[in-house]
Amino acid sequence: MLLSCGSKQNKPITYPQTKKVDTVDVYFGTEVPDPYRWLEDDRSAETAEWVTLENEITDAYLAEIPFRKPLLDRLTELANYEKVSAPFKKHGKYYFYKNDGLQNQSILYVQDSLKAEPKVFLDPNKLSTDGTVALTSLSFSKDGKYVAYSVSRSGSDWREIYVMDTATRTLLDDHIEWAKFSGASWQGDGFYYSAYDAPAKGAEFSGKNENHKIYYHKVGTPQVKDELIYENKNHPLRFYSASVSENENILFLYESGEGRGNALFMKDLRKPNSEFQELASDFEYSYYPIDVTDTQIYFITNYEAPNYRIMRAEINKPQLKDWTELIGNKETVISSADVIDNKLFVNYDKDASSHPIIYNLDGTILQEVSLPSVGSVGFSGDKDDKECFMVFTSFTTPTSIYQYDIANNSYELFNAPKVEFNPEEYESYQVFFESKDGTKIPMFLTHKKGLKKDGTNPIYLYGYGGFNISLTPSFSASRIPFLENGGIYAQVTLRGGGEYGEAWHVAGTKMNKQNVFDDFIGAAEYLIKENFTTPKKIAIVGGSNGGLLVGAAMTQRPELFGAAVPQVGVMDMLRYHKFTIGWNWASDYGTSEESKEMFDYLYAYSPLHNLKPSKNYPPTLVTTADHDDRVVPAHSFKFAARLQECNEGPNPTLIRIDTNAGHGAGKPMSKVLEEQADTYSFIMYNLNMNPVFTK
Repeated sequence: MLLSCGSKQNKPITYPQTKKVDTVDVYFGTEVPDPYRWLEDDRSAETAEWVTLENEITDAYLAEIPFRKPLLDRLTELANYEKVSAPFKKHGKYYFYKNDGLQNQSILYVQDSLKAEPKVFLDPNKLSTDGTVALTSLSFSKDGKYVAYSVSRSGSDWREIYVMDTATRTLLDDHIEWAKFSGASWQGDGFYYSAYDAPAKGAEFSGKNENHKIYYHKVGTPQVKDELIYENKNHPLRFYSASVSENENILFLYESGEGRGNALFMKDLRKPNSEFQELASDFEYSYYPIDVTDTQIYFITNYEAPNYRIMRAEINKPQLKDWTELIGNKETVISSADVIDNKLFVNYDKDASSHPIIYNLDGTILQEVSLPSVGSVGFSGDKDDKECFMVFTSFTTPTSIYQYDIANNSYELFNAPKVEFNPEEYESYQVFFESKDGTKIPMFLTHKKGLKKDGTNPIYLYGYGGFNISLTPSFSASRIPFLENGGIYAQVTLRGGGEYGEAWHVAGTKMNKQNVFDDFIGAAEYLIKENFTTPKKIAIVGGSNGGLLVGAAMTQRPELFGAAVPQVGVMDMLRYHKFTIGWNWASDYGTSEESKEMFDYLYAYSPLHNLKPSKNYPPTLVTTADHDDRVVPAHSFKFAARLQECNEGPNPTLIRIDTNAGHGAGKPMSKVLEEQADTYSFIMYNLNMNPVFTK
């Protein structure tokens, strides 16, 4: 039997009649059917057949959009510009990443000076024929003799670590497998890394990750000889990682995955056979070292400081009780802190945009840095080097590199990309609106100058709202065709993020999670009320936790939106913690098993479980990937199957399943452009736009 419905293309879409099973779970006396449980087996032949059928339907629909090919051409043209990272100095040489434009992966170059001819140091494009192997981390040994680098294959979170001789650029025999959430941190002639035991065959991308361990690998030895440095069998669902201070005096050990913060331990490597000392153990707060001198350690923490502060400790008295405050908690949140030229570069977020201040190491203010406009900034430089680079971007400014003169508090342009785009034709500004409970919520709007508030403007509404992650201004060439054709890009600063500190974060977690959805829905209502647009002209988009956001919004208020694109979303809130590292999200979400109250709350908003039969849902394009081992594709599979079953009316409810791709990081440019073309053409088509694509 097949399900059919009409579409804007005036052709009925025939969806697969997805098989249903009799699986029922019982939570605190409540029976919850899970008829599409079989789709959780993403490696079965039956699931593979379903994926093929769904992709065929989606591909056929997208192929019928008359401007999809011209849009892809325009996106390709816009993406074809040179992208260069800030240089970073290691052992007297400068390194930087560069992409000529359409290369699948950026290439790492080296030069003897900033004016010397760059040479290719490492080209990830040569690691695969299709660009699906990405360089994910890089770490030089203290003597500069070796570099350890990690790669990801097909977008997976699994990492493989290799070692290369920096002088000859020859690869050594060293090869680390099954590392995860880890790079390499050098000490002497080896490095520390974190890994899991090899997963069971067939469960590499969906099995629950347990018993994270820290190892030490000595160059020239096989992985089986690596020394186990730390494991905690009493807590298999935690992360453990290690980092060595730049002077190789201190080994830090981080324990996380329970609560919103981390425990911190240290070991004095100058003392033979020394043991780890516990510095801080409260998982509700974050504790991270930012610099180590011969006698002191500098930390950034939100312990008793919801907007973070900088603290200092003596190496011989490193416990939290002995830390002293250097830079206190302020109204604006500290988003990052680095030591460059023996000065503290502290970046504050004020209303979700960057405001950097430079301090002396004694905590006194040296100077504030005035930025080119409202935007986001980062700094690159060494602790003992006076050379510093500033990286700046905004909604209308492609990522640009400046040389920053610390002594004179001035900067000059070092490298700016040349994009086929005139920023002077556009404007970006921030508005504030009240959410359902009266909380003031910020939102950035970007659009062409002279836009009329006549209720007809297409909106691309984007948000995240979780895990203390801040959304600040950034540039994306993929937005340009939408903006060129009269669209408005709206980025909402939702509770659950980190833009206003820990209180803002907590206000969007667990039993407060509905606040995030209310904020997002409130943004759409504000745009309608202010006569920017109408419901049929609003597309909502979000990825990962943002995919959950879109799923919740479209199930709670389906009439409010003209299109929905939940990307790699967390859609099954009752079972998310049973796959890969899903258990780590419990600090934000809670779990269906911890209490009846928490189960009831999750069940009330879980996107999968709140799709209702015979409802008219907005045109929807669900996106996921076969190698996504962060948010496993089963979330999207089950949601799409249920949506197709429930949706009444002609609106398309499609799923796009990428192959040899993961959660998003490291995706080759060719796949990025294809996905952008599919996403934007689906949105523009269903918002009834008639775009024209020109230079």
